[in-house]
Amino acid sequence: MKYRLLITGGAGFIGSHLADALLAEGHAVRALDNLSPQVHGTAQRRPSYLARDVELVVGDVRDPRAVESALEGVDAVFHFAAMVGVSQSMYRVHDYVDVNSAGTAVLLECLAKKPVKKLVVASSMSIYGEGLYRSAGGQSVSVAARAIEQLRAGEWELADAEGRPLTPVPTPESKQPTLESVYALTKYDQERQCLMVGRAYDIPTTALRFFNVYGPRQALSNPYTGVLAIFSSRLLNDRAPLIYEDGRQQRDFVSVHDVVQACRLALTEPKSDGLALNIGSGSSLSVLEVAAQIAQALGKTPAAEVTGKYRVGDIRHCFADISLARAVLGYRPQVRFADGIAELARSIRGETAHDRAVEARAELDARGLTL
Repeated sequence: MKYRLLITGGAGFIGSHLADALLAEGHAVRALDNLSPQVHGTAQRRPSYLARDVELVVGDVRDPRAVESALEGVDAVFHFAAMVGVSQSMYRVHDYVDVNSAGTAVLLECLAKKPVKKLVVASSMSIYGEGLYRSAGGQSVSVAARAIEQLRAGEWELADAEGRPLTPVPTPESKQPTLESVYALTKYDQERQCLMVGRAYDIPTTALRFFNVYGPRQALSNPYTGVLAIFSSRLLNDRAPLIYEDGRQQRDFVSVHDVVQACRLALTEPKSDGLALNIGSGSSLSVLEVAAQIAQALGKTPAAEVTGKYRVGDIRHCFADISLARAVLGYRPQVRFADGIAELARSIRGETAHDRAVEARAELDARGLTL
């Protein structure tokens, strides 16, 4: 079956890749995007990478008239529109709540009047806070945020009440959310709003909890986007990547192509209705390893600078248990990290990137959001 599909935030990194895949399958694709200057630059032009066959509606998800117009004749919606970034959300609180939470509410009010056959919303691994851990005795343990005194002392790892180290393990969807940033709060709000309203109005809805997505088309000049894009921007300017804590924190890095696979599967799989699913690679890497691999792929030599600082809102370890997405969607990550990094490096080599990492760090320092 061929659909007419709307992607909110569809001119962005993930949305544009999804649009390519959907067009290739014969669907009609419309994108609603406000072309935010932080992502698309001050000119706010249609991105050159956005496929010509995508109907671009320039508008804001907070504007009911723009949303209603974009929904005209649409069969299904991918809701990706959001402000992204843990640290920035801690001082642009109103903006994040307004765009992410209120914008989602506007979309859902419009969908209540014009229900669609499917709604897929982009959630985030950030909602978990710390990932799942295993105790020295082998029990699964959910932990609270690290104490400020511990962080000031540079004691990064988590331990039990007796001081015995905890071992990070893959985090399943059953782990209770622990919201450590305004960004995480708004992503959880987006997820729950969509699932709740979808259930009330009989709109089949799936929430996909994306882990650390990387690949071509990330906004290299946005210092609040994914860590790989931030590192790439530094390296393209022959500057060392800046790493918080000791760099040994573990994350799950998933290729945008695998994320697109999950989105396509969720569109047509009724078993995913009403569920929130982890979408990651199912493996973990330390931030130090990631910095070294992208530097090597770009042929750059600056060694990463480990700052030994902590940013408010950051967590220590979190990587995905993807067994539920495998069972429900038939999701199978295809892109090895080495291959994904090589593709990213090829796509950005020679690009001009405005490195704003130091500026972003100074903003956090001035507001007391680093320790």
